[in-house]
Amino acid sequence: MPARHAAGAMMRGIFVTGTDTGIGKTHVAASLVRALRAQGVAAIGMKPVASGCEQTVEGLRNSDALDLLAAGAQPIDYALVNPYAFADPISPHLAAADAQATIEPWHIAEAFTRLQAQADFVVVEGVGGWLAPLGESVMQADIVRALDLPVLLVVGLRLGCLNHALLTARAIEADGCRLSGWIGNRIDVDMIRVEDNIETLRRRIQAPLLGIAEHVGHSRFDDGIIDLDNAARTLLAAASD
Repeated sequence: MPARHAAGAMMRGIFVTGTDTGIGKTHVAASLVRALRAQGVAAIGMKPVASGCEQTVEGLRNSDALDLLAAGAQPIDYALVNPYAFADPISPHLAAADAQATIEPWHIAEAFTRLQAQADFVVVEGVGGWLAPLGESVMQADIVRALDLPVLLVVGLRLGCLNHALLTARAIEADGCRLSGWIGNRIDVDMIRVEDNIETLRRRIQAPLLGIAEHVGHSRFDDGIIDLDNAARTLLAAASD
């Protein structure tokens, strides 16, 4: 286990959201956990809400949450990493209603606090896109505010990403949350003029571009090539200010 940072260091975490579902949030979040650990930071991942979980002998388990657990390589209680797990691969507010459950930000905050006690930095992955509802009146912004974390936006680089990314960045700020940076993820390896799209987003999103994930495959996120060392250093510097 990496050495813990000295007491007093302002190490907390980051909330990872995306422009849509299936655009590589887990790929980026897990890579960020590994990059932080490579720099000697005790980093772990968290997936507070997950639908589309598999029933196992140990209970419902989500592949994204398991990927984050593996990236941290620490013996962490699964219930802390994924407090709300639902079987059906549907919107969380529908899955929670079907399970007669209520997603409570305070419960997620309690799990986060316990995770913080075991690590320097917690990478928290959201579900779907920023405005995916979690309940009748609960949105992901409520979780971010409860955890008091800045937001990292993963932009799925494909046709339409400009609109999706700019709308998401605007929504994050309108919800009173702080966008600390964004990462482009090349989910469409055949996208035309991708560099021009990246430059457009770089000029129009006020938060800095922290990295680009390049994929060598068309269907799997875990075969991509991504170097988040610089992103990790930037986030650590911001967390320590």
